[in-house]
Amino acid sequence: MDMTKETGREPQVSRLTVLRQTALSTVCVYAVLVLVGVGVGWLVDFLADWLVTLPWAPLQGPAELVASAPAPTLPAAGAVAGLVLGLVAQHEQLVIRLSGECVVLTSKGREREFPRDVIATVFRDGKQLVLLGHDGGELTRQECDLDTGRVADAFTEHGYAWADVDPHQGEFRRWVPGAPGLPEGANALLKARQESLEKKGPSHEDVWELRGELARLGVVVRDEKRRQYWRTFRKAGPAAE
Repeated sequence: MDMTKETGREPQVSRLTVLRQTALSTVCVYAVLVLVGVGVGWLVDFLADWLVTLPWAPLQGPAELVASAPAPTLPAAGAVAGLVLGLVAQHEQLVIRLSGECVVLTSKGREREFPRDVIATVFRDGKQLVLLGHDGGELTRQECDLDTGRVADAFTEHGYAWADVDPHQGEFRRWVPGAPGLPEGANALLKARQESLEKKGPSHEDVWELRGELARLGVVVRDEKRRQYWRTFRKAGPAAE
């Protein structure tokens, strides 16, 4: 069943649409992290004062050092730590710039531009935004916390094909060591990626680099609960990242 959305509106060729977290959402993230940092600071201060009253308690030296700090020091340090975490979170947020000519994705200080004519379909896979090329390969897969409806509307308004589900989802097979049907070298890459996935988690740089290496061999991989699922495609352009 074709789940691609079509609209009767003319594509917005010249207009630029920028999608990012709202100012209110960003402020709330900062506020929560700062408040949590202050709370942790007060808690550590309280525990240190309590531990120094217990001669038998471990870590007496560190507890006395912490307890000797001026009263607002630890909460203030916690607030600064929360602010830093907020800056990191904002730095990693995906910003999408859309026009009828190209899509520009910015995340973690890196900007990637995709001309309109190389993009076949756009869809959301869980919390990830995926751009597919005309050969069926993934041009990119990015973490995206933006509202799905808002993103879908923006892409369709600019004339891009948006799909409610991955058009190739029925082609994925779970990877097991030595799986048949993979290009030469792909099983070794998938084995290394599985190890990184289990030890370091799906967001680790190694996991994403190996995704790119697999794409160069014509293999698309997606993860579900640290399990890998794969499909092949006829490689006809630059590999995905």
